[in-house]
Amino acid sequence: MIEKLINRLNKDLNDRKEKNLYREVKLYSGYRCNLSSNDYFQLRYHPKVISKAKEACEIYGTGSGASPLLSGFLPCHKDLLDEILKWKQKPSGMLFNSGYAANQSILKYLPGKNDLILADRLVHNSIAQALKKCPAKFKRYGHLDLDDLEKLLQTHQEQYESIFVITESVFSMDGDYPNLNSLVALKKKFPFVLVLDEAHGTGVFGPTGGGLAEEMGVLPEIDILVGTLGKSLGSMGAYVLANNQSIIEYLTNEAGEYIYSTFMSPAQAAAALQAVKLIKKYDTKRKKLRELSKYLRKAVNPSSEKYLSPIVPVLIGDSLKTIKIRDVLLEKGILVGAVRPPTVPANTSRLRVSLNSEINKSVVDELLNILEDGKKC
Repeated sequence: MIEKLINRLNKDLNDRKEKNLYREVKLYSGYRCNLSSNDYFQLRYHPKVISKAKEACEIYGTGSGASPLLSGFLPCHKDLLDEILKWKQKPSGMLFNSGYAANQSILKYLPGKNDLILADRLVHNSIAQALKKCPAKFKRYGHLDLDDLEKLLQTHQEQYESIFVITESVFSMDGDYPNLNSLVALKKKFPFVLVLDEAHGTGVFGPTGGGLAEEMGVLPEIDILVGTLGKSLGSMGAYVLANNQSIIEYLTNEAGEYIYSTFMSPAQAAAALQAVKLIKKYDTKRKKLRELSKYLRKAVNPSSEKYLSPIVPVLIGDSLKTIKIRDVLLEKGILVGAVRPPTVPANTSRLRVSLNSEINKSVVDELLNILEDGKKC
């Protein structure tokens, strides 16, 4: 029996290798510049963040010791949640062990069988997988196409009890983002529950780094706000915030991802709390990130200059060539991500460059020069 299983698995793996879509975990070393990390301000290395993580270990131990509903929710977790609620201007919220678990919980448990979910076509895998597991029907609208969304809302507004619209703020593969003001205007025209994933917007946008919703002045209109602690905040975990306490109470009572998992470590919570306090004052660093993004985008894809996020895709198309150019960059000491289908659509393999505030234009120039040479391979 086991032989049949192994044969089937190996057949699939060999097929992936032949198509240059095989994934493997590598221990990257020898590079001098990491442009693959989502730590946009390098806060995981900040001495104050590290110090607070150590301090939390000394007070609470290395782990939380239990799920949050037993005894795993500790004072350090409450302090973090309170700070995030104040920062994001929301009355209620909860913490999760990961952004993946947070998105799964929202979509698996909140929409009912008589509801409809409308999701951007390029939403993150954590959202896409949850859509298949929830009792509600779902439809995709064209990426960032609010005209398409409006047509769907107009067609279906009377057919369902509730309609949920879910989108990322900054999309993780292209670094682009929707016009949230236009989205909120649609919400006033066709009432729906607006869910926004600020994983990559947090820290990067807004006067205090509160995210794209803060940047565009629409935080009060976001019904459910999701964010992660493992990107700009240099830690690990996530949060779900809501305008209505009943949403949080329901997830607390229903979400298995929350109820049945040992809670995030005290070190993670304390590190994230310190990172929030630091990042609020990083306006100069945010401006620098925008300048670097605009500079790189102008060189690799001028049509994307209006998007000033630190995620900059360099489209290659062919999967094998993408890997080869990634390896050329690595040989020169620069680490970037090589992203291939099914993470991105067919024939859109790309290098995913993640800028951070601790590099300068000379690094970007070096990257561009190596890319030019690498494209010849």
